[in-house]
Amino acid sequence: MTENSGGILPGGAHTDFRKEMTYGDYLGLDDLLACQQPLSDQHDEMLFIVIHQTTELWMKLALHELSEAVRSLAAISGTDGDIRPAFKMLARVSRIQSQLIQSWDVLSTLTPADYMKFRDLLGHSSGFQSHQYRMIEFMLGNKNAAMLEPHRDRPEIHDRLEAVLDAPSLYDETIRLLARRGFDIAPECIDRNWRQRYSGHPSVRAAWLEIYRNTETHWDLYELGEELVDLEDWFQQWRFRHVTTVERIIGRKRGTGGTSGVDYLQNALNIRFFVDLWDIRTEL
Repeated sequence: MTENSGGILPGGAHTDFRKEMTYGDYLGLDDLLACQQPLSDQHDEMLFIVIHQTTELWMKLALHELSEAVRSLAAISGTDGDIRPAFKMLARVSRIQSQLIQSWDVLSTLTPADYMKFRDLLGHSSGFQSHQYRMIEFMLGNKNAAMLEPHRDRPEIHDRLEAVLDAPSLYDETIRLLARRGFDIAPECIDRNWRQRYSGHPSVRAAWLEIYRNTETHWDLYELGEELVDLEDWFQQWRFRHVTTVERIIGRKRGTGGTSGVDYLQNALNIRFFVDLWDIRTEL
């Protein structure tokens, strides 16, 4: 070696990592990059796999942030607690959603003819079966016990999903926080069957109206409300791009997992997570 005989590049960068942790070691890149195993020899199947695998990674981070946001809101006893750490977590989930929306732009380069060359090899596998996506929906409040059924063959995943189904959602913990802050929230909103999807309540709407009409007095709660609306806004944009991308590629065919395809996805666009926060905008 005439150049870098000490294993150091110009500027001090090391080249001999035999006894050091490398970038690839830290990220487990050997395992990560070995996960893409197309079932066909079709060029475009790699795109399909990578998009869905990266989506699952982003959802893993979203769950990490949502779980901590829920925990932090639940831990606030009243006026002494600081809500602001949860803002960063919720804002981060919104930005994750923006990345997921952009991924549909890449997937939409897959033409119907491209996809049909390997679609039959997918069998009954479908994004409908993503337990991470279902967990996000449960945490955001779209509770539906029937959605546990596709996961009964994986008891450990089924149990994790059921635990989230049985726990207060992000918005449930927000409503309970409003009560601890002194707002007159109806008892049935504070302690209820968490398996049921929340559908709005006059006492919660009244609390948000007070907060939005007196933002300087309730600034942190007002900011929390806007973070929630921002999160749902991004989520709805993701859902919409999902619908348009699927229709662009397979039209009105049934989904590989047995759903009605585009019709099923379009129905999801009508679901609201934080219904009171949307309703009060008409009354302000």
